[in-house]
Amino acid sequence: MNLAKYIDHTILKPDTTKAQVKTICDEAKKYQFASVCVNQYNTAFVKNELKDSDVKVCTVVGFPLGAVTKDVKAFETKQAIADGADEIDMVINIGALKDGLEDEVYEDIKAVVEAAAGATVKVIIETCLLTDEQKETACKLAVKAKADFVKTSTGFSSGGATVEDVRLMKEAVEGQAKVKASGGVRDYEDAMAVIEAGADRIGASSGVAIMNNQTSNEDY
Repeated sequence: MNLAKYIDHTILKPDTTKAQVKTICDEAKKYQFASVCVNQYNTAFVKNELKDSDVKVCTVVGFPLGAVTKDVKAFETKQAIADGADEIDMVINIGALKDGLEDEVYEDIKAVVEAAAGATVKVIIETCLLTDEQKETACKLAVKAKADFVKTSTGFSSGGATVEDVRLMKEAVEGQAKVKASGGVRDYEDAMAVIEAGADRIGASSGVAIMNNQTSNEDY
């Protein structure tokens, strides 16, 4: 198993500087992580920093709340792709899901998938805010909209990835999508636990600590 290729090396805090993003990119190239995950503003910068590597550029959309319209998310996605994003991590409309507006949630995801024009789309469902039934529904809607991954968390709400949620999501997608665990995966033990539960990718700012079998205090 190539652990590095499970990791989306992530920096999403609002006070992130270009120097910090460059450090993340340098680390990603050194360890050969799957991707560097950033806010849309830094997409083009990261694309340039990673141009001589096979590390992909991952950009978040509708982040971190998901509470914008599908048209806004589609616009963000198109801009991210134009700026060089290879992968899109979108946040669903969580309130719409909790209201039982499944058609709206489906259209929300579908709009991003279509705007991504073949790029990988990961759907953040924010598990800490949902019941198990709602988590299952969100996963099935993501599959219906032809997303590539379902993702546990933004890392900016009240909780992150758990082994139980990863297992539930893996079962819910029935092999038709992959699972990304994100939020609170801080060390090697955390990483191996979610991988064993079924995670195909991990979102973490502590990728270097994970690779060095250390513990980090970072969540995102």
